Amino acid sequence: MNYYSEIKNELINNEITKKVKDYSKNKSDLTTYYNVGKLLSEAGKHYGEGIIKEYSRRLTNELNTKYSTRVLYKMLKYYNFMIKEKVPTLSAQLTWSHYDELLKFDNIDEIKYYIRITEQQNLSVRELRARIKNKEYERLDNDTKDKLINNTNPVVNDFIKNPIVIKNNTNKEIISEKVLQRLILEDIPAFLDELSSGFTFIRNEYRIKIGNSYNYIDLLLYNIEFNCYVVVELKVTELKKEHIGQIEVYMNYIDKHLKKITQDKTIGIIICKKDNKFIMEYCSDSRIFTREYLEI
Repeated sequence: MNYYSEIKNELINNEITKKVKDYSKNKSDLTTYYNVGKLLSEAGKHYGEGIIKEYSRRLTNELNTKYSTRVLYKMLKYYNFMIKEKVPTLSAQLTWSHYDELLKFDNIDEIKYYIRITEQQNLSVRELRARIKNKEYERLDNDTKDKLINNTNPVVNDFIKNPIVIKNNTNKEIISEKVLQRLILEDIPAFLDELSSGFTFIRNEYRIKIGNSYNYIDLLLYNIEFNCYVVVELKVTELKKEHIGQIEVYMNYIDKHLKKITQDKTIGIIICKKDNKFIMEYCSDSRIFTREYLEI
């Protein structure tokens, strides 16, 4: 079999297809690069890994397009990934530009995580790049990563990052909960992405009446996927035991006055300057989660 001729024909046909059928560019790219990767894999078994460098030189000269060894190796890596992980070769959400970003990683589980969120949230390449830059996968806890590997059903807190990144585009120092809340409200979509998918914003400073006095929940959210209200309290100090008691009162209030019988129990998230593991170890309410915040 003439592997070089087959590879050359694949690339030529792909360029022709993209010119006459603009709507199918993505499908054509992914199919072509998968096929080229397969041919490179077979050629390597016959002639050794060095054949890729030779093919790169010939393709660049004959097709007047730079097919560098890096590009060909990426096609090979794409093919190997698809075969090993048994991932469908075509996806309506992912383009070759998405895979170009993802195949830079050596960690297969990290690649699969970003494929998952790109498909679920229909991320553009720019949005995916931003998630990677913020080290989203690295900020998941080890239990969540294990669930992803074992395809275990997640729970509501699994994909809440730790620490949560809060963007501060002002010169204001975060010295109070009000300032922290204001920074979050300036970019609610980014904050909800930090929590994970399914979270929606209801309102800030949500007023509730307990006895004869009014109290205000910093942020009231709802999670569509898990069908429950979410109380978020903001603290600019380390976690303290009185913070636990406060959010428990707010959660119980929402369960009593807002929650419908078809909805699950309210959960609570405390976002604090530093997570105090000792206090949470002895907290009896498993519905409460704490996350640090990281100002950037």
